[in-house]
Amino acid sequence: MPDRYAVIGHPISHSLSPFIHSRFAKQTGHNIEYGSVDVAPHALTDQIHRLLGEGYRGLNVTMPHKSAVLALCDDHSAAVREAGAANTLIWDGGSLRAETTDGPGLMHDLEHNLGAQLLDASILIVGAGGSTYSILGALLRAHPGTVVIANRTARRAHELVDSFAGHDNLQACGLPDIPAETFNLVINATSASVGGTRPDIPARCVAGALCYDLMYKEDGTPFTHWCQAHNASAVHTGIGMLVAQAAFSFNLWRGVMPDQPAVLEAISERFSVRY
Repeated sequence: MPDRYAVIGHPISHSLSPFIHSRFAKQTGHNIEYGSVDVAPHALTDQIHRLLGEGYRGLNVTMPHKSAVLALCDDHSAAVREAGAANTLIWDGGSLRAETTDGPGLMHDLEHNLGAQLLDASILIVGAGGSTYSILGALLRAHPGTVVIANRTARRAHELVDSFAGHDNLQACGLPDIPAETFNLVINATSASVGGTRPDIPARCVAGALCYDLMYKEDGTPFTHWCQAHNASAVHTGIGMLVAQAAFSFNLWRGVMPDQPAVLEAISERFSVRY
């Protein structure tokens, strides 16, 4: 009888997580069943209780539930408390633990897959929502020189910076007020790509920078296309982060780290998703 896992979200039909985890299971010889469950926000509590009651050992959590699930968990990791969100739930039969692998997933992709040098780097993150909260702590632990959080509503950017008090290298501003400096890394943490648009930032911000969209689409995103046209040094979508955070989740559940490059290659071949 396979151990059961799933990803929950709303909507969820587009998720590549079942494909990724089925590949991980095949690689490692682990007997698991991994599916996707569409859970509307109003049904979150009932659905999680139902899944756990049916014997699920763990869940991945995606939008819009990453913060809401915290109220249902008995224990939260330090990274979850810092981010205010979780993407991995672990059920031991008696308690439900919340973890987040988003930050480690991004760092693995940037540092190991892409060779980004983050020590003393100048970083611009566009967007001050939940995605930025989930990755910021991990980025700050890499000791960048400066991190600028720019958001359409400057107040939200300042609130985020205030919640990470004690980091002198962290700044907040509105999109029109991004400092006129050279950035080594520019991260689009907005959901603009989902709607086929991009954040309205000056072209000077991306010139010569590694530009990274947390979202992904088959042929790249509006943001990566625009950055490429405005002299970015390199552009990448978040598919590498998706695979990496899934691998860290799999390791939390199963105690083994799967082979990520093989799954990235399989996704590229099967779904033509640009990395």
